[in-house]
Amino acid sequence: MSKKITDVAVKAAKGIDWDGMMKVLVSDEARKEFVNLRRAFDEVNQTLQTKFSQEPEPIDWDYYRKGIGSRLVDMYKEAYDSIEIPKYVDNVTPQYKPKFDALLVELKEAEEKSLKESERLEKEIAEVQDLKKKLSTMTAEEYFAKHPELKQKFDDEIRNDYWGY
Repeated sequence: MSKKITDVAVKAAKGIDWDGMMKVLVSDEARKEFVNLRRAFDEVNQTLQTKFSQEPEPIDWDYYRKGIGSRLVDMYKEAYDSIEIPKYVDNVTPQYKPKFDALLVELKEAEEKSLKESERLEKEIAEVQDLKKKLSTMTAEEYFAKHPELKQKFDDEIRNDYWGY
């Protein structure tokens, strides 16, 4: 059982894209919380890999029989052997794995959406910077050629005799 716990802990650690998730976070507070989560996960994972991967050392009953006496040691051995340690049945993982998988899918979708929005904003920034460079020499016709909806708006206002007051 302890080997199984260790295997699950190792698989869980390998299956998480910590760097990818960190790229999605934008606020400093979210990054701080994420680092705390990762640290806690690593600590638990380390405990699972070390503590539960070790088998208990077998008891040397003969050693104790020599020093204490066989009747008392046999009584303890019988009591020790009669102890049944219940097997751990994992009821938590089946409940939360689908939820966790759904969150991962949602995270990937949010990441893709964020990357698309970043690309759009990068293009918009480039356009604004280009416009800023050309603004001092640009004519109204050149500006309206790039923004025909504004030309239409101004033409409609003039046609309707609306001068802003």
